[in-house]
Amino acid sequence: MAKKLKIIFLGGVGEIGKNMTAIEYNNNIIVVDSGLSFPNIDEMPGIDYVIPDYSYLVQNQSKIRGILITHGHEDHIGALPYVLQDIQAPVYGSAFSIALLQHKLREHKVKEVKTHTVDDNNKVFDIGCFRAEFVRVTHSIAGAYAISITTPKGVIFFTGDYKIDYTPVDGRAIDLARIAEIGKEGVLLMLQDSTNVERQGYSMSERSVGQKLDDIFYQNIHKRIIVATFSTNIHRVQQIINCCIKYNRRIAFSGRSMINIAEIAHKLKELHYPKDMIVDLARINSVPYDKICIISTGTQGEPESALTRMSKDELKKITISDTDCVVFSSSPIPGNEKMIYNVINNLCKKGADVIYKDLSEVHVSGHACREELKTMISLVKPRYFIPVHGEYRHLKQHVDLAETLGVPRDNMLIPEIGDVIEVSKGGLRKEEKLNISCIMLDGSFVESSDMILRDRKTLSEDGFVIVILNISASGNLDGEPYFETRGITVSKDIEEKIKNKIMLSFSAGDFREMAGAEIRSLIRKSVAKELDKKLKKHPVILPIIFEH
Repeated sequence: MAKKLKIIFLGGVGEIGKNMTAIEYNNNIIVVDSGLSFPNIDEMPGIDYVIPDYSYLVQNQSKIRGILITHGHEDHIGALPYVLQDIQAPVYGSAFSIALLQHKLREHKVKEVKTHTVDDNNKVFDIGCFRAEFVRVTHSIAGAYAISITTPKGVIFFTGDYKIDYTPVDGRAIDLARIAEIGKEGVLLMLQDSTNVERQGYSMSERSVGQKLDDIFYQNIHKRIIVATFSTNIHRVQQIINCCIKYNRRIAFSGRSMINIAEIAHKLKELHYPKDMIVDLARINSVPYDKICIISTGTQGEPESALTRMSKDELKKITISDTDCVVFSSSPIPGNEKMIYNVINNLCKKGADVIYKDLSEVHVSGHACREELKTMISLVKPRYFIPVHGEYRHLKQHVDLAETLGVPRDNMLIPEIGDVIEVSKGGLRKEEKLNISCIMLDGSFVESSDMILRDRKTLSEDGFVIVILNISASGNLDGEPYFETRGITVSKDIEEKIKNKIMLSFSAGDFREMAGAEIRSLIRKSVAKELDKKLKKHPVILPIIFEH
């Protein structure tokens, strides 16, 4: 039987987030990235995170040779503390990515995970029947890599998340020369980040934000400055620190992830600052307000983030006033706009000057725009092409873009989660799709996720009804049913009608010799029918029976 090379999409296609792709050949599997996504609260009420359904990997655990990390963002490493509880596999990534992962593993009490650190002198690894070469790229986080994977059938090239920044803050530019060499040597399949395929031209250099921040520091020399940014965007944090050094301001980090990641990055020499510049947040009032800068989390208006709590006067030692200039050095993640503008409005009400992307170029994307995507395809020259890391419209436009560069339409496809694609020199062929969806986390694993979400949506829209019945040993109803509602208004007339209907059913002997479960089921159906008829509502109905 011929050995097949298969690509298995467990996440990160048809969506932005929870990236996870497996490559399988014979008895060898390697996994590229293992991320999470943040739920839309309207669609997934009460859910904290969503991670890929990795049941296929658990079922094939003996084949797994390693997990490769392109970079340390949550949508690429956030699922690993859960995955590594069920799967034993070494993890490969940059020093910064591995340090972030190890911090997460300690928090989740996951032990004995073997890791391999990638750097300029140690970037090629033999993993099972595969050879993986990590190629430096620029992104909005330190230690980002594309990965060229040599398989028995040919080379698979993952771009990872990237942009082509010729003047990166850390001086480590994307290695276009090596990428071009890989293209000349021959690439069977390319998988490329699709996030910014809708944006024309080129992404702006991260250094351009540094100049905007310098202007803001200069213009607000007599105010306290608070800058919110993503804690993992170490290059942005470095530029804020550079402004603090230039304008003689002490620095306070605010938010658990900002404090932890700044400490990790400083130890790894990815972040540079004199230690005596740092002030503990509890002591910032000992520093004149115009000589301090607070670097904070909370760019997306997250309810428990440091900046959101500041805007509500819920953070000790920090009171927002007209002596503050607050900068959102970020752009809204789709779906978060309302939360972000609520925070901005609260800050403005307290008198602060608030600067955000609509008013100033205080953020640039870490993802390649169309001209950069075209450059990468032209350098790699793949025989086959699959767009990833995007919603369906992004993937469709990316295929259209690749076709303009000479990739035949028949040599591309748009993947979906669960797709298993055989790759050979003869083409791309879809095999039987895996029956998977996702895993939702609400503090812990959610098992029957569809049922739980359905009930939560019903509760939020139509409320719930409790009906309590006392049943005697003879099977008769002892007293009236007790009727309690939450989140739904039921008039006394309707409530009495439902009670009378239940009592009549008992009097007629409809429930005689029935088990409790059968009685509850019939009561639930009877109440549901009446509420639907009278109110057009479908609440969660909970009958409770006491037998004595």
